[in-house]
Order: sequence, then structure tokens, then C-alpha cells
Amino acid sequence: MHIEKQGWATVLALGTLLAWDASGLDIPLAEWFGNSQGFALRDNWLLSGVLHEGGRLLAWALVLALCVGAVLPWGPLRRLPLSRRIQLAATPLVGALAVSLLKSTSASSCPWDMHAFGGVAQHVSHWQWTLHDGGSGHCFPAGHATAGFSFLGGYFVYQAQPNIARRWLVGAMLAGAVFGLAQQMRGAHYTSHTLWTAWLCWTVAWIGDVAHQHFAGGRHAQA
Repeated sequence: MHIEKQGWATVLALGTLLAWDASGLDIPLAEWFGNSQGFALRDNWLLSGVLHEGGRLLAWALVLALCVGAVLPWGPLRRLPLSRRIQLAATPLVGALAVSLLKSTSASSCPWDMHAFGGVAQHVSHWQWTLHDGGSGHCFPAGHATAGFSFLGGYFVYQAQPNIARRWLVGAMLAGAVFGLAQQMRGAHYTSHTLWTAWLCWTVAWIGDVAHQHFAGGRHAQA
């Protein structure tokens, strides 16, 4: 039942994202923080130093801790079976890899590269995958937001403990939203970039849970 509901939630979120892309709201929202002179907060110490660099280091530290915990469980990880600990550690790595692979093939440039914001590129939809906009490209989807969204796997791992699952969900979504908004304020990404990262990380976590339940169910049946 959980898998079916989560599948419908994934499809509904996809439809909402496609509607957002069609709305054209990325540019108006970017104009809240930037103008023809660029983005005033691009080098802000809090956004750039703390939330960008600091957030990235914190995320990798947590990934390392989860990887170690998969083999040598610590704290609350001791109450999880090995397969769930592996799922918890692997999900953020797979989510970050999926986003990184998409970024590496995307021709879409960042807002601060756009002519409207003092750059040289012309705005092109990120769905026109091979059409270069005159900028540096490789900006879609948002990479830094994975520092929060990629940990959504914990929500699925702790489904048997709803209170923990909800806290994990809120924490991962809030962290991803904060990191994503920080990059939007700097001119590094559009809102859609962050939203698509959230959806991709959720989908990776959901597929991982479906796979876990399938193989775990198969082992129980054989036993």
C-alpha cells in the first residue's frame, strides 16, 4: 500500500513540475534577486561560504558516516538490518550521481550567465537538451540541492517507524530547499532546477525502496 501511494505521489509531483516549467515563472523569480548588473548576493559569505561550501562538506560527512554505519552500525543504525543500512547509505550516492550525470549532459546555463542578468547567454528551456544558449551550460538540474534532497531515502528506510520517517522527510526536504534557495539567490540556479532535483532524488529513493522490498520479499519467500 505504501508503494502504491508513493508511486501516485511521484506521478502527481511530476505533473506539477511539468506545469511549473510551462508557467514560465523561473525568470520572474530570478528577477527577485538579480538584474542587468548581476546578482548582488552571488558572493555573499552566508550563501556562498556557509550554505554552499559548508553544506556540501556537511553532506559528504553524513554520507561517510552512513557508509561506515552500514558496516559498523552506530547509534540508531544498530536497530536497522544490514539491507536497510546499505539502502540508507547508497541512496544519497545514487541520487547525487543521477543529478550529476544529467548536469554533465545539459546545455542549459545558470541564471548568472544570462544576458538579462549581465551575462552573455540567451535563455533556452532546459528541455532543449542539445541547444546551446551561448553560456557555459551544465547547470540543470541543481547540484547543490542534493546535499539535502539526496537523503530522502531515510523516509523510506524508516517506514516502520512513522515518527522517525516523517522527521527524516521534513529534514531532508527542508535542507534541500534551503540549499536550493541559497543558490537561487546567488544566481546559480532557477527554481525549476531545484524542484527537479527534489523530484529526481525522491524518485531514486522510491525506486530503491521498491527494489529493496522486492528482493527482501523474495528472500523471505525462499526461506
